[in-house]
Amino acid sequence: MSGHVAVRRFPTLTVSAPRMHVRPLDAGDAKAVTEVFADKQTQRWLPFPREYGQIEGLAWCTEMAQERRDSGSGDHYGVVRREDDRLVGCLWTKRTDWVGRVTEVSYAMAPHARGFGMAAEAVDALAIALILEHGFQRIELRVAPGNVASRRVAEKAGFTYEGLLRNAGHVHSGRVDLEVWSFVAADLR
Repeated sequence: MSGHVAVRRFPTLTVSAPRMHVRPLDAGDAKAVTEVFADKQTQRWLPFPREYGQIEGLAWCTEMAQERRDSGSGDHYGVVRREDDRLVGCLWTKRTDWVGRVTEVSYAMAPHARGFGMAAEAVDALAIALILEHGFQRIELRVAPGNVASRRVAEKAGFTYEGLLRNAGHVHSGRVDLEVWSFVAADLR
């Protein structure tokens, strides 16, 4: 036995929920994705230091998504509202552990789509698909304390609060603690 674990390509998936579709991003989504990430409220909580600058939508939708998929570490998704086929948010998976069957989900919603439960619906649909269709055992969310809207998304999506990781993350304003929330396969029983 060699002791090596083969890197798996992250599964391509499209998920339907009552009010939306969650699907892989493509170049045609670049403008809407740039607008989602350019919003000041979104930037406040993005898990990237300020010095990284603006997220460029075309790169996020194409080469960055492809690189993440091919490496097996995750993927980038668009949340598309059914009623008008408009991209209203982004989800992305990262920190995938194929041996443990664990991945982390992050999200950002356009300002006009906030407050209607769409983020929770999208996160819930993605988490369930990853567990039922792709064999994941644990989906994590990490939320900066103070990000009350994200905490509500985690609760509404059925995630369980597990605790605080001290000084474990960063947002545009600097280092932060991170709340850990999880949704596990047993939660579906």
